[in-house]
Amino acid sequence: MAVDSQMVELGTPAPDFTLPSVTTGEQVSLKDFDDAPALLVVFLSNHCPYVRHLESQLGTVTANLARVGLATVAISSNDVINYPEDAPERLVDQIGRAGFVFPYLYDASQEAARAYRAACTPDFFLYDRGRLLAYRGAMRSGGSP
Repeated sequence: MAVDSQMVELGTPAPDFTLPSVTTGEQVSLKDFDDAPALLVVFLSNHCPYVRHLESQLGTVTANLARVGLATVAISSNDVINYPEDAPERLVDQIGRAGFVFPYLYDASQEAARAYRAACTPDFFLYDRGRLLAYRGAMRSGGSP
């Protein structure tokens, strides 16, 4: 079921985060992307049919955009008790299936989701070099956020 997102005003600064990578366990922060000219923050899940529908395309598009400097980071904030298929080890399976080449982080406390006002998956937040919000919404049919 689709959920209405809480809109965030364009130009809003990216909220900071420090979350563990589902593949390495290392902590990844917003500042780790300081050198990138733009940053795409994507809230994803493994169980969501909307995510499943676009995940391969997302993997391809973000890999192509990385060649011109766009950094991408994915965050899963789902409660693993309610959605066991969104447990970190299951997200690793999703990375392989979809061909993701970006960090995929787990937000167990859901603090990052609240800070970004992410209400559903997939939810896309594109930030410019100054980490000000330039786009918020869905992935378009052409493969771009």
